[in-house]
Amino acid sequence: MKSTAAMLLLLISSSPLLAEDMPAPVNAGAIKWGPAPSFLPAGAKIAVIAGDPSKQGMFVLRLDMPKNYAIAAHNHPTSEYVTVISGDFHIGMGDKLDKAKGIHLTRGGFGVAPARMNHYAWTTSRTIVQVHGEGPFAITYVNKADDPSNKPSQ
Repeated sequence: MKSTAAMLLLLISSSPLLAEDMPAPVNAGAIKWGPAPSFLPAGAKIAVIAGDPSKQGMFVLRLDMPKNYAIAAHNHPTSEYVTVISGDFHIGMGDKLDKAKGIHLTRGGFGVAPARMNHYAWTTSRTIVQVHGEGPFAITYVNKADDPSNKPSQ
């Protein structure tokens, strides 16, 4: 009984601190989009919803990809959690993008790419996904030639 009361007191006394640290809620129409970073193929837009993917700690971001967008086989040092907000998102596991082996996820679909597991993705319609995970976020392409940041700008 005393431990329950102590825990309740701790939660009540720390709740103002938690409320101050909470990011402001946002509706979809107020999300600020920008161009995706150079390590992703051109044409996508990104919005960081919470946290900072470049730093230690949890983050949430959204990626808006056009129809027929593809991300070659890659992996991350931490697990990646993806929820489909809209569109048709395909994800597969392996060392090379193989559209015959991917799984088609639609609105509300969810997938996990465990840390260091090679995976790839593509769209068949304009698609928005929400990605969350533990930062710092990094991407390593299986084939270095697939890394868009290694290609000269046009």
